[in-house]
Amino acid sequence: MYMFAIKTVALFFITAVAEILGCYLTYLWLTQNKTAWLLIPAGLSLAAFAWLLTLHPTAAGRVYAAYGGVYIFVAIFWLWTVDGIKPTLWDLVGAAVAITGMAIIMFAPRSA
Repeated sequence: MYMFAIKTVALFFITAVAEILGCYLTYLWLTQNKTAWLLIPAGLSLAAFAWLLTLHPTAAGRVYAAYGGVYIFVAIFWLWTVDGIKPTLWDLVGAAVAITGMAIIMFAPRSA
């Protein structure tokens, strides 16, 4: 179970970075007048994001719901490291709640 949890969380984090990167590169093109060539790595990143979501060995709906919690956490980290905006206490509390929700969804005991 321990290795399953590590693999699941790592895969969620990689998936979130792929999604955010793809969206961010598109954002740079649309709002910051950056080169349209950014759309190529953006598209590849978003394709990787969709593919990565398929690698989880559980029901798709559960994966998507739990992934949302990790996405929130990674987006707040992105805000800080890429956008240069320090998260507020409430940003951090919200991210912690989201990660807790992911853990409950993915790792709660269940019967077959």
